[in-house]
Amino acid sequence: MNDYANRALLPAGLRDILPPDAAFEAEIVQRLMGYFAAQGYERVKPPLIEFEESLLTGVGAGMAGQTFRIMDPVSQRMMGVRADMTLQVARIATTRLGNAPRPLRLSYAGQVLRVKGSQLRPERQFGQAGLELIGSDSPAADAEVVVLAAEALAELGLSDVSVDLTLPTLVPALCADLDLDEATIGRLRGALDHKDAALVAAILPAAAAKSFCDLLQAAGPADQALAALRSMSLPRAAAHERDRLAVVVELVRSHAPGLALTVDPVENRGYEYHSGVSFTIFSRRAIAELGRGGRYLADGDEPATGVTLFMDTVQAVLPAPAAERRVFLPFGTAREVSARLRGEGWVTVAGLEEVADPRAEARRLNCGHLVMADRVIETE
Repeated sequence: MNDYANRALLPAGLRDILPPDAAFEAEIVQRLMGYFAAQGYERVKPPLIEFEESLLTGVGAGMAGQTFRIMDPVSQRMMGVRADMTLQVARIATTRLGNAPRPLRLSYAGQVLRVKGSQLRPERQFGQAGLELIGSDSPAADAEVVVLAAEALAELGLSDVSVDLTLPTLVPALCADLDLDEATIGRLRGALDHKDAALVAAILPAAAAKSFCDLLQAAGPADQALAALRSMSLPRAAAHERDRLAVVVELVRSHAPGLALTVDPVENRGYEYHSGVSFTIFSRRAIAELGRGGRYLADGDEPATGVTLFMDTVQAVLPAPAAERRVFLPFGTAREVSARLRGEGWVTVAGLEEVADPRAEARRLNCGHLVMADRVIETE
């Protein structure tokens, strides 16, 4: 392999983003942040890396396996590169903004790095943009986050999104009521993750297995799923989560009646630190999810809910932006001419030296137009 190829080679899951994609991603992020800001969400910017104990304590423990660690040569303490920005925003809310009025509405955007990708998301570095609503335990807070995420994507041009709601605490509540041991819970969790009713029946006694198999069967459109859940005899904690989900669905429907809602009562993967109603956002145009979010406890005890959008997937399903109107300015073109053209929406590319054929030079620099005698003409 030659030196050029060596320098161009990047680790698995990492890539260069080139023109025009890099500019398009920046534009998407700017539009999302503007939409969130108009709804009262103030932007914060946490560091890319911080001390391991602050990044991975509490709910952050769920991301420990995805976090790169390095030694800080200054303090001689271990640091972690963020694998998710939600945990950092929660830290900011409970420390630096601990005395700010609640509910606290914060937004953020930035890059994250993970130890490994997944089958659906092989990228290890990608952009996140999201919002967190901290300090409210109201179902209206859950509904607001779901609706704002869907509306923000619609503003970008994605009107076909659907939201899959889940209750990560439902299965643990049933397991606690049945007094199952850890080994059995682990096997059961694997069977439920794979939607394997036969394996569930093989793991548990018939009566206990029926409850979990009923949960598997309940997955589907929100109204159908809620009706199935209401027909089940659930322990108090599980029934409370079910009833809260029903309220959230009703509130979302009142604000976004056209939004497609489904419910999967047993889905747990990716919601390791969530403590209530959670959700994943999908589009028919993408295999991977556009984003995910839900309720959690910030710093271990403050109620919070939020959503994170994955910029690589969002960008991939959006229509490509219109081509820029690029105009070549031959060497010596007056600055006032270039300023006027930029004011009219042109992208100006200035020549740095005299050339024999300005028209050919414009084409070489991917400009469809050039300036001649202070007039814009086509290169063809």
